[in-house]
Amino acid sequence: MNDTQLVEVWGDTVDIRHLAWSVVLGVVISLGAFAVAGRVLAAYVHDPTMARAYAMLVGLGGCLLAGGVCAKLFKPKRDVIEQATGAAGREAVLAQLAAEAGGLGRVEDLPPAVAAEMKELELYDLFARYERDTLAAQTDASLPDAHSEGAR
Repeated sequence: MNDTQLVEVWGDTVDIRHLAWSVVLGVVISLGAFAVAGRVLAAYVHDPTMARAYAMLVGLGGCLLAGGVCAKLFKPKRDVIEQATGAAGREAVLAQLAAEAGGLGRVEDLPPAVAAEMKELELYDLFARYERDTLAAQTDASLPDAHSEGAR
């Protein structure tokens, strides 16, 4: 029987028990590092505010260490499934992206580094073709119908 309770946090799927343990480990490791560094540095640094500032830096390092420990202890809960999609699937994804706030933008406006990376991933032509086809469809939709003009 699998009693794992999964929740979504910041766009990722996590086990709620592992999340709780990660928070506890993070607090213990980072505050422990801060407290120990505060005591040790107080003996060596003459200015108490500087000793506290350095201890805070050690505490931040403890946060990074806690993140690494938790990453090793608690593996991701998501399943990544790769599958090839045809042109229709890619068009559907582009249409969904275009419908979101802000839209896709124009490929001509991309910074050179981003355009180069998209070309390397073979995505640049896909976006350019979608942009061209969408613009053509919008232009065709805005033109008056030749048959209706003659009927008037």
